Amino acid sequence: MYRIGSKLKEVELKNLRPTQMTVGFKEVEKKRKSWAAMNTDDRRQAMNRQLFPVIKGPKKTFYILDHHHTAAALVKEKSECVLIGVVKDLSALKGESFWIFLDHYSWVHPYDERGTRRGFADIPNNFEGLKDDPFRSLAGEVRDAGGFAKSDAPFLEFLWANHFRGAIPGRMLQSDPKKALARALALARSPKSEFLPGWSGRR
Repeated sequence: MYRIGSKLKEVELKNLRPTQMTVGFKEVEKKRKSWAAMNTDDRRQAMNRQLFPVIKGPKKTFYILDHHHTAAALVKEKSECVLIGVVKDLSALKGESFWIFLDHYSWVHPYDERGTRRGFADIPNNFEGLKDDPFRSLAGEVRDAGGFAKSDAPFLEFLWANHFRGAIPGRMLQSDPKKALARALALARSPKSEFLPGWSGRR
């Protein structure tokens, strides 16, 4: 994956940029409610523990590598500053060269809400521009229910989201989310999913 190569620093959240195109809005809302329920002291302590790993890119702009759902939730909560740690300084690169470097290390996920790869130019410049991928929220629910384990694989939940996308109708996810979750959990624990990182089923 990556490791922080600099001292931590506090920056304004509005100055950070995403490295993916989608999040699961349902998961973002869950995180937003969690932050909103905190009192001032608890929130300050939580913010001090919440670290965003970033790449320093062209024009010395910071691009986050992880925790996009948390960032989107904090934007909705009108948080101002967050802690970052620089993984790598790529500010000398320009345009496409920057994104190709990130792509080589699996530090960018240029896939839309249908799981289709798009051009780097389609990645939004802010967290408000992230689109909803309901299957990413479903993957988060399956993970939280023990359907698969966390691992160091880049964009793990998106791999699982795309797996569920091919097996569970989008209509079911909207009309009967409990049934969709049950089907996704069964699939996650079956041998049909053993090729995915984090699989915890039985052969």
